[in-house]
Amino acid sequence: MGSVTLRKKILKKGRVSLYLDFWPKIVNPDTGKLSRYQFLDIYLYKRPKNDTERFHNEETMALAQHIQASRILDIQAMKYDFISERMMKGNFVDFFETEKNKASKSDSDNWDMALRYFKDFTGTYIPFPQVNETFAEEYADYLLSAPALGNRNRPISQNTAVSYFAKFRATLRQAFKKRLLSTNIYELVDSISPKETHREFLTLEELQRLADTPCTSQVVYRASIFSALTGLRFSDIHTMRWDEIRGSRGNYSVQFSIDKTDAADYLPIPDQAFDLLGSIPDMDSLVFSGLSYSKVRSVLPGWLAEAGIKKKFSFHCFRHTYATLQLLFGTDIVTLSKMLGHKDIKTTMIYVKIVDSLKRAASTKIRLAENKEWLQLHKTGI
Repeated sequence: MGSVTLRKKILKKGRVSLYLDFWPKIVNPDTGKLSRYQFLDIYLYKRPKNDTERFHNEETMALAQHIQASRILDIQAMKYDFISERMMKGNFVDFFETEKNKASKSDSDNWDMALRYFKDFTGTYIPFPQVNETFAEEYADYLLSAPALGNRNRPISQNTAVSYFAKFRATLRQAFKKRLLSTNIYELVDSISPKETHREFLTLEELQRLADTPCTSQVVYRASIFSALTGLRFSDIHTMRWDEIRGSRGNYSVQFSIDKTDAADYLPIPDQAFDLLGSIPDMDSLVFSGLSYSKVRSVLPGWLAEAGIKKKFSFHCFRHTYATLQLLFGTDIVTLSKMLGHKDIKTTMIYVKIVDSLKRAASTKIRLAENKEWLQLHKTGI
C-alpha cells in the first residue's frame, strides 16, 4: 500500500509551506505523468510570535492532517481527481484564450471573434466550477440574440452564432479532457442548428466569361481565378509564398503547414492555376504581393458587371464555384472534402444539395410540345 506523508518546506520571510509526499508516485490525470508532490497552498509561521500565530499554526496543521487523511482514502479507492482541484479554481476565460492561440492560421480570425463575444457575455473571469450546462445554454441564447459588436443595432446572423458556439463547445471538450471540468458539458449541450443559406457560384460558362473579361487589378484577377481553379480560401492565397509551391509541369502542388506543427499537407493544382502565379522574385516572397481584401471588395463588383454577371458575389464564392463544378464533373464527395480541407464531410455535403438542385432543374428543360393526339395515345397506351 502507498503512503502519504505530510512534509514542510521552509520559505523566505518566516513562512513554512505544507505539502504531501506520495509514495509510490501517482498518475496525474491532467498530464498522464507520474507525480509525487501536492502543495496544499497553506502555510505556517516558522517562529510564531504570539498566541494568534500559534493558534493559526495549530489550526493549519489540523487542516493539513485532515487533507492527508482524505488523500490516503482517495488513493485506497484509486481516486486521483483531487490533483485537479487547484486547476479547477482557474479561469475558464484564460483557458478559452489558450485554445484560441492553438487555432490554425485560416481559422484564427474566427476564434478571435468567438472569444470576444464570450467575454462580452461573461466578462474576463469565470471559474471552471461555474461553467455548467445552464451556463452553456444561456450563452447559446445570448449568441442567438447578441448584437453585433460593430453594429449594436442588429444581431449577428444565426450561422455566425453557430460558428462561435462551436468554438465554445470545442473549448468545453478540451477542458473536460484535461480534468478542468468534472462534467462533460460538451456532450450535454447541443450545437446551434445552422440556417440553410444560398451559396452563390459561377457556372463554367460564367467563369470562362469572367476570365475573358479585363480586370482593373491584375493581382485581383490572378487571385480570383486561382481560387476558382483550386478552391483555396482568401486567407491561404493572401499568405502563400513561393517556397510553398512544389513540383513541375503536370504535377504542381501547394504545401501547407498544419496547425503550427511540422506536419504538412499538399494540394495538387492544375497547370492553368500555376500559370496565374507569374514570375518568381525570390522563394520567400508572397506569390500574390499587393493583394488585400479591401482591394478585392473595390474591384470585384465592377469586374463581374463588365462580364455581365449579375450575382451577389464575394471572393469566397470562387471556392463555392470550385466545389460545385468539381461535383458536376464527377469528382466524388470524399475526394472533394479532402481537396477543400474539410475536417467533417458533412460540411462538404452542402455542395451535393446544390448539385442535386441543378440536376433537378436540368431534368425539366427538355419538354415536348403537347397536342391532343399525343395525349390520347399516352392515355390509351397505344
